[in-house]
Amino acid sequence: MDMTAYVSREDYRSWAQTQPRGRFERIDGRVVRMPAEQLVHVRLKYAVWRALDDAILATGLAAQAFGDGVTVEAGPHSDYEPDAVVNLGPEPPLGGLTAPNPVIVVEVLSPGTQAYDQAGKLAGYFRVASILHYLVVSNARREVVHHRREAAGIVSTSVTSGDIVLDPPGITFSLDQIYLRTGL
Repeated sequence: MDMTAYVSREDYRSWAQTQPRGRFERIDGRVVRMPAEQLVHVRLKYAVWRALDDAILATGLAAQAFGDGVTVEAGPHSDYEPDAVVNLGPEPPLGGLTAPNPVIVVEVLSPGTQAYDQAGKLAGYFRVASILHYLVVSNARREVVHHRREAAGIVSTSVTSGDIVLDPPGITFSLDQIYLRTGL
């Protein structure tokens, strides 16, 4: 596939499902290969997913936490695969590829994508009306930047200790849960 040409969502999905390995996203209609992940990145993204999943189970919320591989449609020209996503409402079909009602998305920073994760994806994710929280997790220090939608706009907070409160939908987890096994 020509990664410099515009690709429709349908063509992208058909193509992506035939790829034997590698991660891709469609950004502004162009296919972008995601770089290889360092072990700290892998450990953090699964720790975040586990913390979100545990928080959902503890509250009994009608929601699901997914690890990477689930697509968030960020407007008509972009399909992102966040490192973790929480979908609110009934369980989506198991044969599906997307989170139909994403409320929380998480990206763990990596050297090759951190600039776009902190700017382009911030704007892209908040174009999705259902998204209320975007968490950007540092892989270099104990810090999560929590972007949340409020009536006045997007409010950003740096969390370096304690709890991360995601309300709505009403779940909380601690920074310690995600950084416990990283040495950070």
